Amino acid sequence: MKEIIRIVVALTISCLVAAFVMGTVFAITDKAKKHNEHLNVQETVLGLLGYNKANPAPSDLRIFTMYRYIIEDDKTKNLGYMVPVAREDKEGYELLVINLKGEFVERLSLDISPEKASDGPERKSALRAVIKPPGTFTYADSTIIAKLGGKRLAYLLPGKFPGFKTFIEVMLALDPSFKIMGLEIMEHEEDPGLGGEIEQEYFRNQFKDKPFEKVKGLKVIKEPLPDEYMRYLEANKAKEGLISRKEIEEIKSKYQDRDIYALTGATISSSAVTVGVRNIVKKFAYRVNILDSVIAGQKIPVAF
Repeated sequence: MKEIIRIVVALTISCLVAAFVMGTVFAITDKAKKHNEHLNVQETVLGLLGYNKANPAPSDLRIFTMYRYIIEDDKTKNLGYMVPVAREDKEGYELLVINLKGEFVERLSLDISPEKASDGPERKSALRAVIKPPGTFTYADSTIIAKLGGKRLAYLLPGKFPGFKTFIEVMLALDPSFKIMGLEIMEHEEDPGLGGEIEQEYFRNQFKDKPFEKVKGLKVIKEPLPDEYMRYLEANKAKEGLISRKEIEEIKSKYQDRDIYALTGATISSSAVTVGVRNIVKKFAYRVNILDSVIAGQKIPVAF
């Protein structure tokens, strides 16, 4: 009997030690993963804004993040925006609540710093302090806002939509008029050599500089991509002097108002990205115009 108890105790201790080690390893690796993901997003944001090692971001470039939530209780459903605000002594966040008609409901001060706001559980804790039961809230999405010289420079929109196989995750940059500044494919599982080509410059750059009015009706062209347009879309060739400035302007003028040429053998993936981008831009433009109207009406000192 004593031997059985000894074995049980030994196994219990072994299990506890193993669980502790595994938990510690998970915590460390999870923290490292989140850090790497954060760095990847930062690099992508700067790249979409046109900044890199050769052209570093100016010192007065400011980056802010706004978070959108769905807020519900027994009777109503509203939109809640965690907006960064410029307070007298420091920057912080307020929760701006808007009903589904686009009308102001209320604004609530949140006890959270911009640094902590990047962490989901920290935001959840701050929201719980102001949204009392039976109210509930569900995270919807986030918007990164770049400001330069006191003016909005760009909106950067993380997005996710169905692809041919699973989901495609993107980062989309828009200027203040909602013209597309750039598109980056963050993650996908499309077939290599077919739908996987969505991550190539010659496909992604077709979206660049498309104005809002064109984006609203953007669709796919099931025709081969013209060779001259391909040369223009591969930005590295322009940088290496393989295509002249005059050619660049002529080709840009010729193809600027065209729709998106589908990838050969991957029309479904091409359409998925095209429809996904179109929907992200249209929905965002609608929402942010309402939000800006409420911000102006309530004289909220947003940091962006």
